[in-house]
Amino acid sequence: MGIMRNSYTHVIHPFPPFFDEESRILILGSFPSVRSRETGFYYGHKQNRFWKVLSSLRKEEEPLTLDEKKAFLKRNHIALYDVIQECDIIASSDSSVRNAVPSDLKKIVTSSKIRAVFCNGTLAAKLYEKYQKESLPLPCYFLPSTSAANAAMRLEDLERKWAVINDILEGEE
Repeated sequence: MGIMRNSYTHVIHPFPPFFDEESRILILGSFPSVRSRETGFYYGHKQNRFWKVLSSLRKEEEPLTLDEKKAFLKRNHIALYDVIQECDIIASSDSSVRNAVPSDLKKIVTSSKIRAVFCNGTLAAKLYEKYQKESLPLPCYFLPSTSAANAAMRLEDLERKWAVINDILEGEE
């Protein structure tokens, strides 16, 4: 991709939302990191704690391969996407995002059993509030980022805050 440090690049979201008709919750990030864009799937950076947190909450082994991650999401009725469809960004820096174009989330919600939305991190929450909240009448929970950039939050703290996901998933089973 040839992204230089401190240089803005206009990027269009490179992969589709992950969901199926049985998805019950939608987890929204801000925009895929450089590493995720390279791997072609969500939370592709090894230091991001997303997969560790979710697998711990669901009492499963952490999925490592792309196939394992997709199977985990399907089995647990979890949809993934991002609030930003395209933007200008420096590398993977959420704080650098400008000229954000919001994602269209309606198709995901109307084609599934989504009953709640979870925003992974401050930027995702801020942009969801700004662009999505009015058009999606669903409960929305703002959760601390699983990114390594959120180093102040320990894994145990993330798991405690993210446990609300289980309340929604288990309340519908």
